[in-house]
Amino acid sequence: MAGIKALVGLSFSGAIGLTFLLLGCALEQYGVYWPLFVLIFYILSPIPTFISRRVCEDDSSSNACRELAYFLTTGIVVSSFGLPIVLARNSTIQWGACGLVMTGNVVIFLTILGFFVVFGGGDDFSWEQW
Repeated sequence: MAGIKALVGLSFSGAIGLTFLLLGCALEQYGVYWPLFVLIFYILSPIPTFISRRVCEDDSSSNACRELAYFLTTGIVVSSFGLPIVLARNSTIQWGACGLVMTGNVVIFLTILGFFVVFGGGDDFSWEQW
């Protein structure tokens, strides 16, 4: 039952993060939908970790496969924070929209981290079963 509560909580926090992202795009004073390109980074960010957990067998120590996955994931996350700043600096979006998108980024990436913390272990309730 604790896994279901965690899943509901993660779903709720993901919805809040997406709400911040959509507010940064759809409010009348902003009205530009360029920040929605960070959705690509949301989709890409867990993929290196999924691949490294599937390929790497050694969980006890650090190895090159896992470190490369962490490096690629960090690059994707930093890019998702950099895109709104570049768009705001270029005057494509306003700084208020940039702030809302950054807030949404923080919430979404904490949700993704929470997913890996809750479902990442090798116990009975794991994402590997899906």
